[in-house]
Amino acid sequence: MRVLCFLTCSQAVVVDRTMYVSGQIGMDVASGQLVDGGVQAQARQALVNMGEILKAAGCNYDNVVKTTVLLKDINDFNSVNEVYKTFFSSNFPARAAYQVAALPRGGLVEIEAVAVLGPPSDS
Repeated sequence: MRVLCFLTCSQAVVVDRTMYVSGQIGMDVASGQLVDGGVQAQARQALVNMGEILKAAGCNYDNVVKTTVLLKDINDFNSVNEVYKTFFSSNFPARAAYQVAALPRGGLVEIEAVAVLGPPSDS
């Protein structure tokens, strides 16, 4: 098992060919603060953060096979989806979305992922 760690917790854990990416919020890693601009800006930053973790493992968004989107307000689903589809334009991962009572740092959205190392295979 290999752990990719960029902050004080495991940002991802790799077991065999599977990488489990911890939930990412819309935090600017340089400032440690949530980005301004509402749920779409936070979703975009969360996915950018996820992309950096994927890149560190030699992967990209095409390697993602499953995501879970946690929302402070499920009514924001369509707004988040507009951002989401700019990052996942092919090889669409399976996805679940839930409304939750609260997210870290008062965030509006958190996105976690499961990715495979190397080319995804449906066999």
